Formats: sequence, C-alpha cells, structure tokens
Amino acid sequence: MDNNRTHPSHPVPPSPLTYKRAPPRTPTNGSLPNPRMLPVAPTRQPLTASSWPRLAAAGPTPPRPNLPLNPAPPPPPPPPNPSPAAMLRRLAAAAPRAFFSSSTPHAPPPPAGYTQRREYGLVPMVIEHTSRGERAYDIFSRLLKERIVCIHGPITDDTASLVVAQLLFLESENPAKPVHLYINSPGGVVTAGLAIYDTMQYIRSPVTTLCIGQAASMASLLLAAGARGERRALPNARVMIHQPSGGASGQASDIAIHAKEILKVRDRLNKIYAKHTSQAIDRIEQCMERDMFMDPEEAHDWGLIDEVIEHRPVSLVSDAVGSDLPNLGGGGDGANKATDEPSPA
Repeated sequence: MDNNRTHPSHPVPPSPLTYKRAPPRTPTNGSLPNPRMLPVAPTRQPLTASSWPRLAAAGPTPPRPNLPLNPAPPPPPPPPNPSPAAMLRRLAAAAPRAFFSSSTPHAPPPPAGYTQRREYGLVPMVIEHTSRGERAYDIFSRLLKERIVCIHGPITDDTASLVVAQLLFLESENPAKPVHLYINSPGGVVTAGLAIYDTMQYIRSPVTTLCIGQAASMASLLLAAGARGERRALPNARVMIHQPSGGASGQASDIAIHAKEILKVRDRLNKIYAKHTSQAIDRIEQCMERDMFMDPEEAHDWGLIDEVIEHRPVSLVSDAVGSDLPNLGGGGDGANKATDEPSPA
C-alpha cells in the first residue's frame, strides 16, 4: 500500500507549523555555535493504515480553554468582625489605669462573653394617659418624675454625672420635697462617689436612701449620707465597708506621692463615716481595716441606717390612693424597725 495515500473519505488535516533545531555551523572565528530555533516549511504527516484506528478511537480533540496569561490572585478574605467583648478588652488594655480608681470588693471575674453596658438591658416603657392623650416614658424617666433616683451597678464617672444631674434638676423643681435614692451597687470609683455625696449635701432637698440588694464600699457611704431618720434597708440587703484600694507604678518618688494621697483619702472617708454614724474614728479604722459585711440589723447597730423595712407602710399606701403612682419613698411612722418594735395600731 502506498504510504502517501489515504482513504478518500478521510482527508488529511493540515499539519501545524513545526520547528527543528538547525544543525550547528562551524564558526570561522572560533566562537561557539548559536543554537537558534529556525522555522522550517510545514510538512504534511501522512495518515497510514496503522495510525488511523488509534486516531479514530481518540475522537475529536477537545477545545482548550481560554485562560489568561497572568491570572489575578484571589482577593484576601475579609477580616472577622470583633465581638463587643473583644472590643471592650482592647479598649481597656489601651486605656491608662487610674490610681485607686476602684474600691469595689474582690468579686469573681465575669463569665465569658459578658459585656458591661451602660444601659440596663431592655428598659420597659410605660404609658401615661392624660387629658392631652397618651405619653410614653421609659421606666427610669417615669420614676424620676416621682423624684426617685436609682444607683444600680458600679459607681463610675458616667453614673455620677447622671445622678448629680438628676439631683440638681429635682432641687430646681421643688427644693422642699424630698428625693428618694435607691441604692444597689458594689461600689466603685472614690472620686465619683464623693461627687454624688457632695451633691447630696449641697442641695436643699432632703435625700432619703434605701438599700436594695447591696450597698458595698463607696455605696455604703452614700447610704449613710442620707437625711437623718430617712436611711433604710430591706431585710435581705447586705452592707459592706472597707478602706480604699488601689495601686501605683513608676519612679519611687511618684509611688511615695500616690501612697501619701491614698492615705489622705482614707482619712477623709473615715471622717465622713464618723460624721454620719456617730462612731469613734478608732473603731471605724479598726472595722475598715478589712472587708466588713453586715446585714441590715448590724448596719442599724453600726449607725449606717436608721431602720429596716419589710413592707410598705399602710399609711403611705392609703395616702397614695388616687395618685398616678404610689409613693415609693420608703418607710414612715409605721415601718418595722430593726429593734422589732410592733407597729402602732
């Protein structure tokens, strides 16, 4: 069979342009030969009988995909969004620590994922019906309208700013009516607590205090700073007093300055406790050397509160009939005292 002939029904496709290495030419000047790739004329590859079954079984050649010569690298993955707890930890690590800023008791660390927020979670709203229609208040604004101020949580500079503003506002409205201060706090910053204390003594309105839950550290001083005879606690409340705590770092001279300052602050706090409890300075220093926890009866004996109340007195409830909100100021002539004296009929 002639190798140059193929089957008439299968034409031979044209062969692509091929390259062959040119034979090295012997240079005349002694230099190395140049290995260039020289194009040669395309040659037709004959289709023989032995190669035809193999090509037929292979089928048509699939088209090559059009790939870019320099593909762009994939974009980097977006950075993960930090959680609120991680952002708070990052801000706390970058902020400088204040000297003897906290006087709270040594509480266990918060659980994982806990974030301390300024707002009180989901604040309920109340609807007030008036002759002009309905008006919605958040619960704390509605209590403020009844001259009730709440200190809940640690005492910080933000808390002090809000409480001081509320006290000044209530005094401007009516300086003769009392302000009712509800306390449930583990303590906090000494200077923030002293700002609230000074405002309580500054305004003309008498401030009644009521401990619900706990009044520890700086909060116990605010509890004792209420008007004489108007300092109360619920039966399951806890009160704790101790000396201020803090720390300092830096040069030896700076540490000595800060140590002298915190001793002055401790003496000042002891004098305030002595003023409102009628206790001797020596006993106050002895009791505040370490954390001293008290129940309401012990706090009454120590002079921090005037009475312990369990139920709202009937006289106040009867006086509040017909009003929009009952008087939430606390006890009165019918309150149950720490001495367990029976209420007069």
